[in-house]
Amino acid sequence: MNLTSKNINYQSGATSHSGYLAWDQDIADAQPGIIVIHEWWGLNDYIKHRADMLAEQGYCAFAIDMYGDGMTAENPESAGALMNSILEDMETGTSRLKSAYQTLQAQSQVDSKRTAAIGYCFGGAMALHMARIGIPLHAVASFHGALGSFHRPAAGEVKAAILVCHGGDDAMVSMEDVEAFREEMDAAEAEYEVIIYPGAGHGFSSVEADQNGAKYGIPVGYNADADSASWDAMLKLFRKVF
Repeated sequence: MNLTSKNINYQSGATSHSGYLAWDQDIADAQPGIIVIHEWWGLNDYIKHRADMLAEQGYCAFAIDMYGDGMTAENPESAGALMNSILEDMETGTSRLKSAYQTLQAQSQVDSKRTAAIGYCFGGAMALHMARIGIPLHAVASFHGALGSFHRPAAGEVKAAILVCHGGDDAMVSMEDVEAFREEMDAAEAEYEVIIYPGAGHGFSSVEADQNGAKYGIPVGYNADADSASWDAMLKLFRKVF
């Protein structure tokens, strides 16, 4: 194994973005390409680590920059402002997702016909949006992501197999949200799975969630069992679709 990474600059309209590509250079053939979408904090070391983990599994992972210029947040106030700048203008958000997808497809290490997207919290919502609008991904996985819809897909519009990994004790995304998501996916005739992890809260995949929860008084926390099980569920899905 020869894990390699580099920063990739790309454009979406007038905005410059700085993403992070990770892959195993010892794999000669083109690899399935996986978009990795960050939490509200922006493209930080945690998300880059997830890209590295995917590269260890034989995928070419592209951790994208939704905010532009590699901007990251240092506290919930600035994180919320950055996140809401996208959520309140999903036309721009959609354009940035499509630009990132095109950038992934253009990489020589990537098999452009085998692609997927995953995301965490805010990033989970963005990955699901990519599926909802019919971007031709093989799979999408959301980890403790928001489930509300910016686009209600028509029957047959969703091309990706969807995995939603949700904490049973999530104080930010309710079980009512989960049920509404299921109803939406059923109406769209989508292939999807929702896995509920009992005892896990929002942010369960991030080892920094406990520290952030205590520091900022927000209801997030790490859960090692849910973290491991959800990652395994994602890898199982990838093995199935690829």
